[in-house]
Amino acid sequence: MSPDAKLIRQTLEEIEPVADKVTSYFYALLFVHHPDLRALFPAAMDTQRDRLFKALLTSVKNVDDTDYLTEYLSHLGRGHRKYGTLPEHYPAVGECLLTALARYAPGTWHPEAEAAWVRAYTTISQIMIDAAAENEAVAPAWWQAEVVSHELRTPDIAVVTVRPDQPYPFLAGQYTSVETPWWPRIWRHYSFAAAPRSDGLLSFHVKAVPAGWVSNAMVHRARPGDVIRLGSPSGSMTVDHTTDNGLLCLGGGTGIAPIKALVEDVAERGRRRPMEVFYGARSGHDLYDLDTLLRLEQSHPWLSVRPVVATGRPGGPANSLSGQLPDAVRQYGPWREYDAYLSGPPGMIRNGVDALVGVGIPSDRIRHDSVEELVAAGD
Repeated sequence: MSPDAKLIRQTLEEIEPVADKVTSYFYALLFVHHPDLRALFPAAMDTQRDRLFKALLTSVKNVDDTDYLTEYLSHLGRGHRKYGTLPEHYPAVGECLLTALARYAPGTWHPEAEAAWVRAYTTISQIMIDAAAENEAVAPAWWQAEVVSHELRTPDIAVVTVRPDQPYPFLAGQYTSVETPWWPRIWRHYSFAAAPRSDGLLSFHVKAVPAGWVSNAMVHRARPGDVIRLGSPSGSMTVDHTTDNGLLCLGGGTGIAPIKALVEDVAERGRRRPMEVFYGARSGHDLYDLDTLLRLEQSHPWLSVRPVVATGRPGGPANSLSGQLPDAVRQYGPWREYDAYLSGPPGMIRNGVDALVGVGIPSDRIRHDSVEELVAAGD
């Protein structure tokens, strides 16, 4: 560990018990001394408030891991374009960060520690600024997208299809961030529910959650003709087309959306790779997209779809299962010649990864979206 990293970690250990106070003080400083920056944040800060601060802390914790730091911060830098972040905003954030740390870490804050944080923050901000500038040359900060269809599959799940105002390049298995006109500056992540289409349309499966601002707006308020905004595509849960390995896919709830996109992606390539899809839900009623998957199964003999319900009788096709998704996967196999893909609630992904490693799939052949991103996208 470098000397700077040691000093930074000492500060982090001191502020950890009072992280909420540090975060609140940081934003109070930022908005009082730089009121023009308040417009970059949503009116209600309850879910947004600590994301910037957590991102800063995640970055400085990994200050010695150059590859991880560059990848993580480049993604953040590109993503922050949609908020209107400019290079001149970074010094203000850094100034308020250092002031907050000095107040709440008196035991470890001294000139050497401050210098270490300044160097780390300078590196962090430059990587993000450079990534944003590079991205600006090839993509807009956001896309406008008109809702062209809205299908309510259950009382709280909708399939929403939109038409972007300009070409939107993405890969099956990726996700994007969505902002609705009813809650400005509040963005939530949703996976693409189909592989790229020739007509350029994009579909999302959205489940309304209690007190979820964006999800409830998308499910209960959005209608054809409404215009939402999309951030740039993200995520690495994409198919490796250089291998003939089979694909083992676990989709829980609306997490089946990107799994369906992966099925379409494989089908379009025309290669007969074995693909096993386990589709999990609480009950048979919640398997809202099962008919679509069964139609795909009928069209492609290399595809097998197994519904898994947690409670009640599974119903549906003869190979339906009862129980938890990870347990169902253990009943089949072997999976050593498969690449694995998981999409669903954070808990399902954690348990699913444990189950897949337990049945012999190497961790480097298990792909899923960032659990931290999924937690942040919960509403």
